[in-house]
Amino acid sequence: MFLPFFDNLRNAGIPVSLREFLAFLEGMKKGLATYDIEAFYFLARTIMVKDERHLDKFDRAFAASFSGLDAIPPQAVMDAVDIPEDWLRKQAEKHLTEAEKAEIEAMGGFDKLMETLRKRLEGQKGRHEGGSKWMGTAGTSPFGAYGYNPEGVRAGQSESRHQRAVKVWDKREFRNLDDTVELGTRNIKVALKRLRKWARDGAAEELDLNETIRKTAENGYLDVKTRPERRNAVKVLLFLDVGGSMDPHIKVVEELFSAAKSEFKHMEHFYIHNCLYEGVWRDNRRRHNAQISTAEILRTYGSDYKCIFVGDASMSPYEIAFAGGANEHWNAESGETWLIRAREQWPNHVWINPLAERYWPYTQSIQMIQGIFGADRMVPMTLSGIERGMKELT
Repeated sequence: MFLPFFDNLRNAGIPVSLREFLAFLEGMKKGLATYDIEAFYFLARTIMVKDERHLDKFDRAFAASFSGLDAIPPQAVMDAVDIPEDWLRKQAEKHLTEAEKAEIEAMGGFDKLMETLRKRLEGQKGRHEGGSKWMGTAGTSPFGAYGYNPEGVRAGQSESRHQRAVKVWDKREFRNLDDTVELGTRNIKVALKRLRKWARDGAAEELDLNETIRKTAENGYLDVKTRPERRNAVKVLLFLDVGGSMDPHIKVVEELFSAAKSEFKHMEHFYIHNCLYEGVWRDNRRRHNAQISTAEILRTYGSDYKCIFVGDASMSPYEIAFAGGANEHWNAESGETWLIRAREQWPNHVWINPLAERYWPYTQSIQMIQGIFGADRMVPMTLSGIERGMKELT
């Protein structure tokens, strides 16, 4: 990535050799100038300029190579930065009593948290463990892994421990739901049968026994009559949350997914992570490089579709209310904006929540989504709850 810089130095008339360029790369590899532009400048100048007569030429070549870097927005830098693995390697884990947890104060909002993270990354020089300020492990800092803070950015941790992270800075892998799961109970399938609109369409492949008997009696010979098979003509759009907090509910969601696949002929399903944003996907293995634009989904599927969201709706409130609050990527528009668009595009909508209904009042994000969709549009994933939801869709 520094070859254009090397070429600019040579073109400017600075007698820099390949050996000096390799020494510069070695210094970068050793971390002599990691996230400090001033340290980077002096490292390059010290190694590549051997005569002070060439300092002005070096400054011009340096400016030509790296001008505009200071104009890159902080969120773009944070999306692209590669945090050293050893900063986050688990060597210890922080365990605090409830009293100790209560003494740790939250940073005070999403914008304050992200701005503080940007500043601390600029100042951090190495790995930290057990502290309260830098990104590291087993501490009370808002940034890092395997520690505790009431409001922070989690990075480098395999799974949730306290469910308090405002933003999760990790690339996670999820598997697709299995639509061939044998249902442990027929209750879900029975409940879904409430959502039916029978129609006969397609090829005439089903034997019409009554018409065959009637025509045979009239004509005096066997006259076989067929008709299109009667099918459920309801159109369903299913959005499935695969966020980490859904791990305990995978079995029951797979049962619902399997039942829906067998019950509805006209069903399209898409995966989301916690909330609806600008992109959805059909295959969790390709969710980073094969996303489908949510705006395209809104244009493609008409208002005659029944829209069903399945998820625990348990996330940081910032993921719903703020641009940039989403996990794993920087969302240009808030989740609330996209949920309102979905609500308006598909008036027949419902949110099925696998989390026990008695816990809903204690989760702010659930109350926020109920406020967007309507309290009666969120139902628990129980027999009575699914039946109630199907009534809302009819």
